[in-house]
Amino acid sequence: MVRERAGGAAGAGRRIVVRREFGGGDLPGLRLLADGCAALAGLAGPRRGDFVVAVDAVAGNAVRHGGGRGVLVLSRTPEELECQVTDRGPGFAEDAVPPPGPGGGCGLWVARLVSDRLTVACGPTGSAVTLAMRLSGDPAPVAHGRGSPG
Repeated sequence: MVRERAGGAAGAGRRIVVRREFGGGDLPGLRLLADGCAALAGLAGPRRGDFVVAVDAVAGNAVRHGGGRGVLVLSRTPEELECQVTDRGPGFAEDAVPPPGPGGGCGLWVARLVSDRLTVACGPTGSAVTLAMRLSGDPAPVAHGRGSPG
């Protein structure tokens, strides 16, 4: 079951481009959706690919660790394209995101590495991972998120 809604306001100049509920079988379609939205937003070349990789990593984690399902919201402002993935999993601390290692564990690490901004919020009903790419074509400085350890 996939539900999707396009359009709508998200506050402060943010426009929701699409909202989609997903499960494991929907991940290939989410990659295509993220790629199309990134292209329409003006992300090109490697930055567009980075956005798709980050969205896939975060959505895959929601399926694997967050109860098998999630909700993807893609939105944009004049400055950035944002992806938020929420799930109903047990949550985790943002500083507990491990570096890549044998047997997996690299999804959020990769997403953080290639995105300009990545935040994690956990609560009693699940987790929300939000990542963003600046539309100017210039990645954020390392000190502000892109490539920062953690």
